[in-house]
Amino acid sequence: MILKGPYIADKKGMQPVEIARRAVEMASEKQAEDIVLLDVRQACSFTDYVVICHGESDRQLDAIRKEIVDNLKSSAVQPHKSEGNSDSGWIVLDYAGVIVHIFSRELRNYYSLDSVYEKAPQLVRIQ
Repeated sequence: MILKGPYIADKKGMQPVEIARRAVEMASEKQAEDIVLLDVRQACSFTDYVVICHGESDRQLDAIRKEIVDNLKSSAVQPHKSEGNSDSGWIVLDYAGVIVHIFSRELRNYYSLDSVYEKAPQLVRIQ
């Protein structure tokens, strides 16, 4: 299956939707809260999918980030860029076709990023 949009597949062959679903699974394994996978292909020119979740502590934010990065790395998929850390309360992993946002609860509520993409189809929501 070939996806339309700016990012067709990772150089190792994983489709963006596969990367996004794997990120959701890994976040769930580390008990991330309110995990959302959005299809933003119709609303966004710089990515195809957005994953948003939050954790309750710095330690949990680090664990979620590490689980996603390590799991995808084992499939030869690495982020093109990573920003933030648990101290800042917002970690962003940029996999080109997939952007993963890992927030503290407070910053997720403050920035309300979910509302930016409120019209994007939700493919997954785990509360």
